[in-house]
Amino acid sequence: MRRIRLAVVGAAAIAMITTAGGCSGSDSGSSASTPSTAASVKASAKASNVAQAGGKATVKTASAGKLGTILVDEKGHTLYLFEKDKSTTSTCDGACAKAWPPLLTSGTPKTEGSAKFKLVDTSKRSDGKTQVTYDGHPLYRFEGDSKPGDTNGQGLDQFGAKWFVLDADGKEVKTGSSGGTGY
Repeated sequence: MRRIRLAVVGAAAIAMITTAGGCSGSDSGSSASTPSTAASVKASAKASNVAQAGGKATVKTASAGKLGTILVDEKGHTLYLFEKDKSTTSTCDGACAKAWPPLLTSGTPKTEGSAKFKLVDTSKRSDGKTQVTYDGHPLYRFEGDSKPGDTNGQGLDQFGAKWFVLDADGKEVKTGSSGGTGY
């Protein structure tokens, strides 16, 4: 009886490991590996957001060509303001927050480069998370920026208002066109 129980437990463990591995050894391109791959990508992105939310965010600066020196996060991804936000309280939730993820923190954000610590603060979002603000503007990244240096959100009109990068003084930068890459 004990051998049967051990065999069942062992088989279950192997099945879980194989499922979690996503059939990585298969070159057949079958749809069986697609959900696991998608789940892995989704889990990886979620872990990245959790790690970012679990630590202190950093606001720093980088040169972005025609846009000048702008604010970026700790990974060098461009930060934006949403003109619809008329105070430190974000108006970007739901689908908006998926397209424009807020810069979250768990503690006092840090600054680097020419970003000014006295302009950094935080505000509570409707979901209870803490969002970084800069000179009174809630800060966001753009899902259309795939790598550091991208400024594809510059000047876009989405979710009821325009989105702009910010300079080190916390002012929106309206020069430059959307869809560009900066630095």
